[in-house]
Amino acid sequence: MTALSRPASSAPVNGISDSEWALRVDLAALYRLAALHGWDDLVATHISARLPGFQHHFLINPFGLLFEEVTASSLVKVDLDGTIVEPGEYGINYAGFVIHSAIHAARPDAHFIIHFHTADGMAVSAHAEGLLPLNQRALTVIPSLRYHDYEGIALDLDERERLIADLGDGHFMLLRNHGTLALGHSPGRAWRRIYQLETACTAQVRTLSIGRDNVLLAPQAAQDTVRRQIDRNRQPVEGKRDLDDLIWEAALRRVARHAPGFDS
Repeated sequence: MTALSRPASSAPVNGISDSEWALRVDLAALYRLAALHGWDDLVATHISARLPGFQHHFLINPFGLLFEEVTASSLVKVDLDGTIVEPGEYGINYAGFVIHSAIHAARPDAHFIIHFHTADGMAVSAHAEGLLPLNQRALTVIPSLRYHDYEGIALDLDERERLIADLGDGHFMLLRNHGTLALGHSPGRAWRRIYQLETACTAQVRTLSIGRDNVLLAPQAAQDTVRRQIDRNRQPVEGKRDLDDLIWEAALRRVARHAPGFDS
């Protein structure tokens, strides 16, 4: 958690602990970032954050607010059974609960989960070949990308088992005929991953718009090199600032400039 995660003007409300408030501010910032990028979908799709502690609670957006309207104090706290812990003016989208509760329960590293219905993400999710190795961005995603077949709107609790089985140890997912998903242990990691996936999908849609013939796939040797480079970069270097922290600090500065009020 960076110092910029808690703007000086931000203060906990309604008896919320400092640690929970900091998490709420980060999560609200993620919603505003998604709106700034045009990755929201009316009042649908979700970003969630797991709260520390044995209660297994997580925070998610109130069903009825646009992403650009979400604030730290408006986020809804829910448990893994779908019970709203502190009822307020808004409820939650049940389909969002099904998807996010499954991953929060099964993956200890999934502190933040981001799920979108972008046009390009939906397009690639419906492509039989999935995400293709067309560019460097895609090559950084593919080693940890997983797929889950479409079963209908996510209202069936039984689907959670199949979703988790398909996700496995992956960090990115294309929900077939549906959209994109990424997770991370920090807001910066989750944001970087969904940014990688979304921009890789956009690049693929644009590339294939000129036709499938003569499109260059990255050579297999290059794909293997990128996999090795990714593995090396996962190892922390003493004295070197974490890339995710740098990205998150920059993202927070952008939100403070263009979407103030998220930390209220």
